[in-house]
Amino acid sequence: MTHADTLARFRLARAEGVGPVTYRRMLQRYGSAAAALDALPGLARAGGRTTPPRVPSEAAAAREAERLEKLGARLLFADTDAYPRLLALLDDAPPVIAVQGDAALLDARSVALVGGRNASANGQRMAETLAADLAAAGLVVVSGLARGIDAAAHRGAMARGRTVAVIAGGLDVPYPPENADLQRAIAEAGAVVAEAPLGTEPLARHFPRRNRIIAGLVLGIVVVEAAPRSGSLITARLGQEAGREIFAVPGSPLDPRARGANDLLRQGAVLTESATDVLDNLPDHPMREGIGRSPLFARGLPPGMPTGLGAPRSFLDPPDPAPHSAGETADAHRQLLELLEASPTPVDDLVRRCQFSPAAVMAALLELELAGRVETLPGNRVALLDPGMSPGL
Repeated sequence: MTHADTLARFRLARAEGVGPVTYRRMLQRYGSAAAALDALPGLARAGGRTTPPRVPSEAAAAREAERLEKLGARLLFADTDAYPRLLALLDDAPPVIAVQGDAALLDARSVALVGGRNASANGQRMAETLAADLAAAGLVVVSGLARGIDAAAHRGAMARGRTVAVIAGGLDVPYPPENADLQRAIAEAGAVVAEAPLGTEPLARHFPRRNRIIAGLVLGIVVVEAAPRSGSLITARLGQEAGREIFAVPGSPLDPRARGANDLLRQGAVLTESATDVLDNLPDHPMREGIGRSPLFARGLPPGMPTGLGAPRSFLDPPDPAPHSAGETADAHRQLLELLEASPTPVDDLVRRCQFSPAAVMAALLELELAGRVETLPGNRVALLDPGMSPGL
């Protein structure tokens, strides 16, 4: 990519209202990030927004890119060869990630090891031992740099330099603060990954986004000491939805910190007492229909994918044409808003229940999302947003 194209993609990924799915659709429809940026204000206005979406200036994007370079980080864009191929298979793969350290580790055979922040001494020792043994066996250990199990997993894998930390904030905002030295060590010996812009303080809403990246990078997820409704179980659920193998270390039924992992075992997770249990059950590719052979190990790609491209299939589909008229677009907006609710609805259902062509529906949904009126979710689903949260309406 040229420098101008890099900055245009960076700006599009950071533009208000442009999520991972919308980013892909706009590149698909307009052919380039620059053309998509030019079309952005008009699309948002067509969707009912009265003020243009906020988009970082070219100068601001260049400054952030320069700051990332000074930190030793590089930008990886979702539809390029350098992007991690397993992560690219997610419906909501991040449009761009910043990687500090050895980016090649993101395409290696990996397993996630996650668990509770208030972990017991035995739980942390188990996580550290598992991570060390898995790294010694040649696997990269991925975790979220949180207190407790995550930090123990990183420390265990550090001796081999085979660990990746995925963080919820910007690369320049270590969190928790006591893990700042560990983050620096991982950046030197392994890799640190961030989706959020520099300067972003990690908030509660950022952690599920981080968790999907952890799940997307790996072939399997090992859970050690996770309470019910914990972030670790969110990671496991996201991994299961993406076809990753789920492992769990059993714990005492008297310890509430073990209930989440024990519940995963009841649901069919692989009982894990040592690295051997992981190595014996870790697949060579995600068990997801339609993916075909593993690009990581067979060094081939599923039928229909060009060599070197691990992007979602939506990148390879022909672009959706725009609706035939402004009147059709306005009518599609009205009907879609009537059909949608806060609970996610499959796009296929919307197409079946309204009188417009699939192309018209997709174009109208794109405009409504850029106007802040709907949200596109993984699995080709759409949800209605609270009007009070929609800017410029």
